[in-house]
Order: sequence, then structure tokens, then C-alpha cells
Amino acid sequence: MAVEGARPRVSGWDRWRRPAALDAVGEWVRERTRLLDSPLATHHVLLATTSVLVVIGLVMVLSSSSVESLTEYGTPYFYFKNQAMYAVLGAIVLTVASRVPARTWRRLALPALVGAALLQLLVFVPGVGKVVNGNRNWIVLGGFQAQPSEAAKIALILALALALSRRRDCLGEPAKLLGAMALPVGLTVGLVLLTRDLGTALIMMAVVVVMLWVAGIPGRWFLLAGAVTAGVAVLAVVTSENRMNRVSHWLSGAASTQDIRGLGWQPVQGQYALASGGFWGLGLGASREKWSWLPEAHNDFIFAIIGEELGLPGTLTILVLFGVIALVVMRLVRRSQDLYTKLAVAGIGAWILGQALINMGVVLSLLPVIGVPLPLISAGGSALVLTLLGIGVLLSFARAEPGAPEAIRARESVVARSLAVLPHRGPGRPRAGRARAGKAAR
Repeated sequence: MAVEGARPRVSGWDRWRRPAALDAVGEWVRERTRLLDSPLATHHVLLATTSVLVVIGLVMVLSSSSVESLTEYGTPYFYFKNQAMYAVLGAIVLTVASRVPARTWRRLALPALVGAALLQLLVFVPGVGKVVNGNRNWIVLGGFQAQPSEAAKIALILALALALSRRRDCLGEPAKLLGAMALPVGLTVGLVLLTRDLGTALIMMAVVVVMLWVAGIPGRWFLLAGAVTAGVAVLAVVTSENRMNRVSHWLSGAASTQDIRGLGWQPVQGQYALASGGFWGLGLGASREKWSWLPEAHNDFIFAIIGEELGLPGTLTILVLFGVIALVVMRLVRRSQDLYTKLAVAGIGAWILGQALINMGVVLSLLPVIGVPLPLISAGGSALVLTLLGIGVLLSFARAEPGAPEAIRARESVVARSLAVLPHRGPGRPRAGRARAGKAAR
């Protein structure tokens, strides 16, 4: 007989099926999911993810470069200090770029294209251009050294987005489409190809393909674009003995069975690093391959050191973080109402994510050794600063999402009102409490 007011009985089965902890976790997940409905969610998630990747990069650069830095410069912190300095500079660049109004990037497209082309031409100037690993893709001015091709990437994206958005009504006409692409692609991809930097050129061509797809180019033209890209890549390979040997070794599998002291040395040592790390890794700082076994351990092959020291959880963390950036880019493309913004966002996303996939594919021996750094993680000052500039452009567009400007003004208004109620203490002005106390005494 039920007693009025008594609590209903809960069977052991029901208690096991719905524990209180599970309800709490579900409520926490629902609360965090509701936060994604905020107009500023894209901005906050992208900024947080980028910050985590940069911090991981600084830690891994210190770990992977300490031995080489100690051998060459007498201190284990040489490469780390440089990377930290460029990270601070990049953070300033990101902050400034994120505050630039979104419409301003459209006006900066052509100046950026001209500036990037002039920088790229400096690599052909004797005494300024520098050849590294057979590629003339560095400039040295005083004590400053940089890769102009990094600036060419973002210049290509901004200029091509402008050209395609201006001709959005005639993109189905081949002549007008090629006319729109000629200047931005020629002054960026064309000049990079002249420096024999095939890896960077492939990334830039992939960016062009993604932007054309977002622009709504008819599918039949992608076959032509793919054929042209493949032709350029094949031509660049067959005209370079070093590239030809690397591709031949990769296709034949010889890099893992013979010639281990030759071109197969770096990919084999990268595989050793991943294999010796096992599931949990050897521990942070405990890499064996960084002891002068793996070339470019702190740069192109830093992902192998992450796998060796941090194991599968470490490598999966990097994949998840780049996956979050991919989701943020897709969200921003979908929510943007302007075609120029859609194209620029898609281009920057294709640049960063495509380069990350190529780098990890090389380390895993899924691709031949190309020589591109892992964005936001590998050592390299110009690459880090320009990548953070690209992230800053994305943040600028995220601050212009529908509802975002209103949310920013509302937040600033709340902060302003909070500061307004604080007591104002001037140099010759007593606090209100003391003034009232003086009146009461009188």
C-alpha cells in the first residue's frame, strides 16, 4: 500500500543504469554544447586551439633540439629561445591582425600580392638569396633570415579571393577564369616554382584547388586543374635528380630495405622514432633519435619525436587539435555571408591543414620526403609568424560573423559599466568614505 508523500522506490537496476555521476556528465556536456551557439564561439575555440598547439610546439622544439643546440652552440636552449621569441612576435601579429576589420583585408589583397612578389624576387639577388638543400628559397638581410614563400601563401589567398569574388558571375567561362587567376597565381606559385621549392608550390596549388571548389567552379574544370597540377609536379620531379631519387625510393620501398645510409636515412629514422615510442612513448625529453640520428628532428620531422616521446596519445592529440581547426574553418565558411570571406577562410584553412597533412604523411612514409614544416609546432621563425598571421585573419573574420559584433559590443559595455562603478581616486581627491567621515566629525 502506497503511503502519501513517500519517495518512490528506485530499483537497483535503475540506479545502475542512471548514476548521478552520469547525469552530471551529461549536464556538463549539454552546457558546453550550448556555448557553441554563441556568435563568438568560433573566435574563442580557434584562439584556444592555436594557443595549445603553439605551447606544444615550444615544448617539443626544446626537447627535440636540445642535443643539437648544445653540440653546435654550447647551450641546449638556442633553438628554443629563437622559437619563443618568434612565438611572442607572432602573438603580437595575431592580435593586431584579429583587430583589423574584415573588410580591410580585401583592400590589402593587392598590396600584399605586390609585396610578396618583391620579397620572392629577392632570393635571386646575389648576396641576398640563399640556397638550402638545393632550393633557393631563403633571403638573408643582415642577421635576419626568412622564407619569402611563407608570405606568398597568404598573399595568394587574399589576392585570389579578391579576383574570384569580383568575377563570381563569369567563373564558368574558362577564359575569364584563367584571366582572374593569372596575376595572383603567377606572382606567387610561379615565382615559388622558379626557386625549385616543390613542397611549398604543391601546398599553394592545393590551396588554389580548394578555393576554386568553394567558389563553385564547374566540376569538369577540376579535371583540367588536376591534370595541370600533376603535370607541373611530374616536371618538377624529373628535372631534379634529388627529387627523382627520393620519389623512386619511396615508390619502390627501398627506403626501408636498402640504401639506409643514403636517401632512405631520414624516413627510416623517423619510422624508428615512432616504433620505439610504442603506445605510451618514452617520456618527454627521453628521445633517442634526437641524439644526431634523425635529421631535422626539431623541424620537418618533429612529429616523429612527438610519437617517440609522447606515444600514441601525443600524436592523436595533435591530430585532434588540427581536426578542431578544420571544424572551426568549416563553421566559419558556412556562417559567413560574403563570398570573399568564404574564399579567404577556405584558402587559409587549406594552407594550414594541407601542410599539416603533408608533413605527417611524410613522417609516416605515406608520402616521399618533401620538406615542409608542421604548422605552429615545427621550429622556424618566419613560418610560425606568418601562420599566426593567417590565424589572425581567421579571427578577424570570426569577429565579423552574424551576431559577433553585437556580442563584442555588449561585452565591452559590461566591462565599461563595471569599471565605471569603481571609486575614482585622483591625486588630490579624497575617497568618498573619508569625506563622509570628515563631515560626520564636523
